[in-house]
Amino acid sequence: MITIKQVLTHKDQRKFTLFPNKLFKNEDNFVPALSSDEMKVFNKKKNPAHEYCESVCFLAYQNNQVVGRIAGIINHAWNKSQNTKTARFSRIDMIDEVEVTKALINAVETWAIKQGMDTLMGPIGFTDLDRMGMLVDGYEYLNMFITIWNPPYYHEHLEQLGFVKDVDWVEKRIMMTQIPDKIKRVAEITRTRYGYKLIKVKKRKEVYKYIYPAFKMYNIAFNKLYGFYPLSQKVMDYYIKQMILIVKLDYLWFVLDKEDSVVGFGLMMPSLALPNKKSNGKLFPLGLFRILRALKKHEVVDLYFIAVDPNHHSKGIPALMLEDGIKEAIKHNIKYAETGPELELNHQIQSTWKDFDYIEHKRRRCYTRKIKGI
Repeated sequence: MITIKQVLTHKDQRKFTLFPNKLFKNEDNFVPALSSDEMKVFNKKKNPAHEYCESVCFLAYQNNQVVGRIAGIINHAWNKSQNTKTARFSRIDMIDEVEVTKALINAVETWAIKQGMDTLMGPIGFTDLDRMGMLVDGYEYLNMFITIWNPPYYHEHLEQLGFVKDVDWVEKRIMMTQIPDKIKRVAEITRTRYGYKLIKVKKRKEVYKYIYPAFKMYNIAFNKLYGFYPLSQKVMDYYIKQMILIVKLDYLWFVLDKEDSVVGFGLMMPSLALPNKKSNGKLFPLGLFRILRALKKHEVVDLYFIAVDPNHHSKGIPALMLEDGIKEAIKHNIKYAETGPELELNHQIQSTWKDFDYIEHKRRRCYTRKIKGI
């Protein structure tokens, strides 16, 4: 018998957070989330996205053992902007029994019906910087520090339950051993013809001079992407606090126009996947040490995002950031970069890589289904 229990206590939230770490402890390519951060995501007092979202978490039990988890999210602000009644599911993990998956989905749907929702989509989180997309190809590769790994039966269960593809994201492994000639040419034109300037700060306190204008531009740049809702000031602060102490300034870029307005924003990070995997998502006793060591010495970098003001498209701004990124990669003896999830229909970002040596090795999907009983 499968029993569903809503997560209401700190103890249950800890079970919810650690369940996938236990489920996949013997999977070579699974990298857990950082547990201390995950414990805050569904805490209404810690995550400011709850100012316009509401959420719920459930655990599935069988024979007194946790066999699954799922979270439900309703982004009321996004629903209003899109004129929709959509609930999201996130953090879905379960054993290979479709009845467990069905019970978890039913729990979120029952909750969503009470809120007047008629559609369910996921896995997708609170914001574009949250974890999203179920892996449907590329299981043999290590997932990034910021992405989800799951086995094939996950999407098989959802499809058995009537979920259909809404969108796909793809991920690439980009070789970083030389700068493509076209990138050099475009970067030079961007500097000389258009007068754009690449800014790299030397001290962490200098980040604050540019980061808020950069995030405001990020909101504009990504506003039309799937599931996106602009980050509020408090949500910006939430993510800045998470990243400010570990961001490597060599890999942080701001691009200014002639009026010194931020029109480009990019971030690459040393891969923290392996050190976090070795620590099973824990910071202590050795997790923090491993992360700090990886920030200094690493062979792989993760390209988190490149954002460009839409009013400055087609002027080579990404080339400025990529040219410098490859220079830094060569200096640090980097083998390759892993891109974060990129929408397959975002032709602008897909075309960015056509001059690079790369493989497209992972695909992840967001599913949707009309809520039953509506």
